[in-house]
Amino acid sequence: MLGAEELTTGLLILILAAAFLAGWVDAVVGGGGLLQLPALMLIPGLAPAQILATNKLASIFGTTTSSITYFRRARPDLRTALPMAFVALCGSFGGAFVATILPASAFKPIVIVALVVVAVLTAARPKMGREAALRFTGKRHLGLAMVVGLVIGFYDGMIGPGTGTFLVIALVGLVGYDFLQASAKAKIVNWATNFGALLLFIPHGAVIWPLGLVLGVANVAGSYLGSRMAIARGTGFIRAAFLVIVAALIVKLGVDVWNENLAPLFAAT
Repeated sequence: MLGAEELTTGLLILILAAAFLAGWVDAVVGGGGLLQLPALMLIPGLAPAQILATNKLASIFGTTTSSITYFRRARPDLRTALPMAFVALCGSFGGAFVATILPASAFKPIVIVALVVVAVLTAARPKMGREAALRFTGKRHLGLAMVVGLVIGFYDGMIGPGTGTFLVIALVGLVGYDFLQASAKAKIVNWATNFGALLLFIPHGAVIWPLGLVLGVANVAGSYLGSRMAIARGTGFIRAAFLVIVAALIVKLGVDVWNENLAPLFAAT
């Protein structure tokens, strides 16, 4: 249980601000965990499982809000979104299992390379994602979408950062949605991956409920504002925000790889 000595008023305000901004970022294009997770790490004495579990609890409030807002205004096709969400939930369980065997650091360099390629392609092709141009229809379309959901759900369980961003990347680049429709579907799928993680964390008592619920309120406020801005301003705004978040992901994961793999080598020499 957190006490006053662990969570001061100033630290709580900082974490609430991070949760609000994380909700905004997640609602626009995904990647809010870049803000919320590091903020939770500032609290002394929390175990990694508590940080991850409490983050997921707060995030699911935000993804619920943005999912409802996008659904009401963008009307994403649930015949694609719901099967994607189901397999993503299953994938997150598999990813969590792999995470207990292999360290996330083993996969981060691959993720960085993928993000760099995506950022370059998106910046070089300004028309990509402005209009929907579905690659397939019918069963092939649904099958591709479900593969995307399974793979990224697996990634969320195994590593986590930028899950919403990767969903948008795949739905725009592989499936052929515009940024607005891709973001709308990504919110529903991301909700499922958060829920899947909580199904694992709650029975183990890892969730810090009072903190998670307070952060959830801030996350909801940011998510509501972000989703309304994204819908009102359209695909151009989402594309610009997308590039900023991808750049931030590259920097964040690059720093992680340096600290976990390269810095110890230099320190040893």
